[in-house]
Amino acid sequence: MILQHFSQALYTMPFVQACLWALVWNILIVLVSVVAGEVIIRLNRNHRVAEVPPPLTVTEVMLACSTVLLNTLITAVGLWMWRHGWIETVPATFLRVLLDFVVFFLGMDLGMYVLHRIAHHPKIYPWAHLTHHKYENPRPLTLFVLNPLEVLGFGLLWLIAVWIYPATIEGMVLYLTFNVVFGLLGHVGVEPFPLAWIKRPVLKEISTSTFHAEHHQDAHHNYGFYTLIWDRLFGTLSPVYEEDFQKAASRKP
Repeated sequence: MILQHFSQALYTMPFVQACLWALVWNILIVLVSVVAGEVIIRLNRNHRVAEVPPPLTVTEVMLACSTVLLNTLITAVGLWMWRHGWIETVPATFLRVLLDFVVFFLGMDLGMYVLHRIAHHPKIYPWAHLTHHKYENPRPLTLFVLNPLEVLGFGLLWLIAVWIYPATIEGMVLYLTFNVVFGLLGHVGVEPFPLAWIKRPVLKEISTSTFHAEHHQDAHHNYGFYTLIWDRLFGTLSPVYEEDFQKAASRKP
């Protein structure tokens, strides 16, 4: 109910005011992510999957700020498209929200895998994705330390997705929330999941902190975001992933 009222307010309020709300929201996402990430690190300090990162630099902060501004721009474009009928929403039911989440989760996972592979092309990597890979030992803020071109690329993918697929607002918000959670888990540098995680039929296909930390250290493997499905299918899963996960998850607290 609260979400419906807020979305209706965003739809009817002056556009500039809606954009300011989008800016505040994107700033809060970064702040909450950093705080939550530090909590996860403290609770799992003995389960590191990457070395402790060096001191924070001004460059990292500036890149994170540019990501906030560009994500706000993407949100503003989405709001404009919604107000002008380019993005359609449908009434929410429990099953429809669940369906929307699954469609976005799997569809965006595949789309981002493809974009990630493209970003690693030798002619593209040096002037776009290399920025993110300069930080081999990630911290929570690293999730937002991206080249502006990369932010716009992923943002465009999301706008295309919601333009093609009419969804519930609740389904969009649920997916976007999980998107931030998975991104954060990939950049905390510790493994919060238990050893049994990779022994369960479904859970073992879900991305972990170890999975993405390996990609920061080995740019030729683990291109997926939420799942291991596409890496398994296309032969890009790190051959030592399970071994590294077991080492990190089994360390005594």
